[in-house]
Amino acid sequence: MSIHETAIVDKKAKIGKNVYVGPFSIIQGRVKIGDNTKIGSNVLIKDFSDIGSNCNIFNGAVIGELPMDLKFEGEKSKMIVGNNTTIREFCTLHRGTKDRGFTKVGSNCLLMSYVHIAHDVIVGDNVIVSISVNIAGHVEIDDFATIGGCTPVHQFCKIGKYAFIGGGRVVLKDVPPYILATGEPIRYAGVNTVGLKRKHFSADTIKKIKRVYSLIYQSKYNLSQAIDQVERKFDLTNNEINIILNFIKKSDRGIV
Repeated sequence: MSIHETAIVDKKAKIGKNVYVGPFSIIQGRVKIGDNTKIGSNVLIKDFSDIGSNCNIFNGAVIGELPMDLKFEGEKSKMIVGNNTTIREFCTLHRGTKDRGFTKVGSNCLLMSYVHIAHDVIVGDNVIVSISVNIAGHVEIDDFATIGGCTPVHQFCKIGKYAFIGGGRVVLKDVPPYILATGEPIRYAGVNTVGLKRKHFSADTIKKIKRVYSLIYQSKYNLSQAIDQVERKFDLTNNEINIILNFIKKSDRGIV
């Protein structure tokens, strides 16, 4: 463990092996930091934050700050960061409220500079959030999703697995799994074929996903009729098709 002489580490904090804490950083209260995590200079990690192992937190990041929610009453909520996650310069991650009790960023994620993660957000594993993305409270982002730079995501929105959102778009509705979403206003722009190929999805699986979304977005059917057609025409034991249908059925804000 290497803690710079100008850093301040609370006695209540639990620090793992081979952790580095840079100049002028502050670890405040009941914080847990896993093994081999690197914390740059001028980082603030506040009470009730749990940071995983092998994370890399860059200069000026703020983790576990109080939520910007007028309903917050000082409850002991948490901020959780998984293993192998990189948090770049000046990101701000706020802990949860009594609604969910925690905010969570998963493992193997990349949060680029100036990303804001608000209270009660859940970010899955292997998610990439580009520079200056602002994610409002209660948003859910599933595994392997990518959000382009300077994109605001409205509170309570959901973003599905392997979805790719173009930069500078305003996300006001749910973004289904496996798709590209771009345009102004943001809309369906096809299946994320390149991303799926990179993750070793088979050609047959990608073809089935395209056929499903063709019915949903490019047919004469309305949404409920399209779902009915998908359930009639496709093998519902297929995992990807089930993921698509379950996402759409559970959407509260409607899909893009």
